[in-house]
Amino acid sequence: MNQNPTLKKIAERLNVSISTVSRALKDHPDISLETKKKINELADLLEYDPNPYAVNLRTHSSKEFAVVVPSLSNFFYHSFISAIEEEARIFGYSVIIYRSSNDAKIEQEILKSCRHKRVSGIFIAITSETTDIAPFLKLDVHGIPVIFFDKVPQYESCNKICVGDEHAAGIAAEEIMNKGIKNVLAIFGDKNMSITKARLEKFSSVIGQGEDVNLQILYATSTDEAEQVTLAALPGYVGRKFAVFCMSDEILAGSMKAIQRKGLQAPKDLGVIAISDGMIPLLFYPEITFAETSGYNLGKLSFSRMMRCIAGSSFAQTIVDESRLVVGGSM
Repeated sequence: MNQNPTLKKIAERLNVSISTVSRALKDHPDISLETKKKINELADLLEYDPNPYAVNLRTHSSKEFAVVVPSLSNFFYHSFISAIEEEARIFGYSVIIYRSSNDAKIEQEILKSCRHKRVSGIFIAITSETTDIAPFLKLDVHGIPVIFFDKVPQYESCNKICVGDEHAAGIAAEEIMNKGIKNVLAIFGDKNMSITKARLEKFSSVIGQGEDVNLQILYATSTDEAEQVTLAALPGYVGRKFAVFCMSDEILAGSMKAIQRKGLQAPKDLGVIAISDGMIPLLFYPEITFAETSGYNLGKLSFSRMMRCIAGSSFAQTIVDESRLVVGGSM
């Protein structure tokens, strides 16, 4: 197997020092044009490519950002990653995508890998199991900024970029109240997540302001579970005017499958409203009314904050991207 050409091999072939080769490849002004030409021609001929790990050791950093998400089957995260990749390309960075599978142990292994690779920074949506953020804070000591997004810790002194969870839940609840619907089936996500707690508290508060409103709250941690809990609950609403609220796209996909399996149609048989990034609601007819939480916008905000951290900003900041109501035909 042929070995990759190194600076040493190029130097030996041309009978110059390794430092001369290195400086010539970086177009250093101290190296003559003739020498640069010879070195670059030989490097091209040998298909020389700098060892990124060696460069990382010298510079104490790579030109890579890591994005860590619990799942890659989430359109919100796809939108977020697209925004990060767009911005990273402009600034000369590449992006590594990691999936934690919502497992705190895997998450810690990913952090170790990022530290060893000397990534320039980490964007992370933590798992529902993550309670200790000390390992994240230690990364800052190594010069690796961490930007928490979407699913963030409750700890205050860290950089967090969040969607307007309370705002979105309030918008959805107000739309249900405006329609005069008194029976509400609300399906939320993992009970342990701060995002669930924030949305549940606000939604319940707004719904609770109505008179004689019957609110049933259920939980689901996956699309499949959302389908099953919705299927089990729907018979209790037969013959009544009611609305189904879905806390996320994953839950919306599962609940809509259950609604269709029961032969129900919105808005004739029920109202449907969700908090969404915007893609899943458009897959149904009529389109689902939703409070928009944009992964793309969150990615842009997160990258901007990351570059400020790299530039030397040392204070912790929480940035919230507020929501807006997108009216479909499901209510």
